[in-house]
Amino acid sequence: MRKTVTFLGLTSLLLIAIFTCARTLSHAAAPAPGASGYKLVKTIPLGGEGGWDYVYVDSAARRVYISRGTHTVVMDADSHAVVGDIPDTQGVHGIAIASDLGRGFTSNGRSDSVTIFDLKTLKPIGSVKTDANPDAIVYEPVSKRVFTFNGRGKNATAINAADGTVAGTIALGGKPEFAAVDGKGSIFVNNEDTSELHHLDAQNLKELHHWPLAPCKSPSGLAMDVKNRRLLAVCDDKVSVVVDADTGKVVATPAIGNGPDAAAFDPATNDFFASCGEGVITVIHEDAPDKYTVVENVPTKRSARTMGLDLKTHNIFLPAADFDPPAPGERRGKMKPDSFVILVVSK
Repeated sequence: MRKTVTFLGLTSLLLIAIFTCARTLSHAAAPAPGASGYKLVKTIPLGGEGGWDYVYVDSAARRVYISRGTHTVVMDADSHAVVGDIPDTQGVHGIAIASDLGRGFTSNGRSDSVTIFDLKTLKPIGSVKTDANPDAIVYEPVSKRVFTFNGRGKNATAINAADGTVAGTIALGGKPEFAAVDGKGSIFVNNEDTSELHHLDAQNLKELHHWPLAPCKSPSGLAMDVKNRRLLAVCDDKVSVVVDADTGKVVATPAIGNGPDAAAFDPATNDFFASCGEGVITVIHEDAPDKYTVVENVPTKRSARTMGLDLKTHNIFLPAADFDPPAPGERRGKMKPDSFVILVVSK
């Protein structure tokens, strides 16, 4: 009898140990939540040919605009279904939305033009010539003008959004990258060639200031905290800079991932984001106007260098694709057919 009890006891202990070990392994296999709470939650396959550049989220209308080389894909921000396509946007880089006028605009780098489209029907309704290689594009609501920032033209073209007429050009003395507006008639734009930030008067079409961004080199993406008048520019060498929009002073230099090309700010959480081509989003919390904490680098996918932020849901949409290894002398390999996806990063 004693021997039987001992055997049963040992069997029970063994079963308990196995169960406990299995539970421990199960918990260990589950990804731990990051410090920011953000994580990759969905991958949406879109496929198709052609590259991409900027993404724009119209949070009020629940649409995501995705540049795709020769056309612009429109996706529902909630169902993630494709709801439209704007054709013949050759070399499209960016999208700007003038909700108050019912019009949208794409910057077409290959055709040196802007396509104007109707926000309800998504049908093109006009085209405007710009200077060479319009890249970033923004709508400035005080002047009711759309501004393209022309890479080879080294200037900005101002277009009256209501009728598509060109209001004028502002020389920038170098290759402009992304821009941000403050809602009060000012535009801020990065200059990749000179590593400077330009402050422009949208109504009078003139430069008010240009400020050095050192230690930033080759700035690209730019985002603004309008309330606290702070701008985040993302740069080469895993550097970003936070700039006082009134004085041009660099007040912080948060470290970010490698290969950034876009930035965003969420006023509800006081978080800046930098999307980086190495496959991370750097989350930077604004503790105070001149104090910033790098919270974490959220894993995404290699090549996910641009993004659009949905201010309603706080979701972030990032385009990405798979690439072949680069051939000798190539900077990047060819994109694999039908590998284009949209990543959704969320809390």
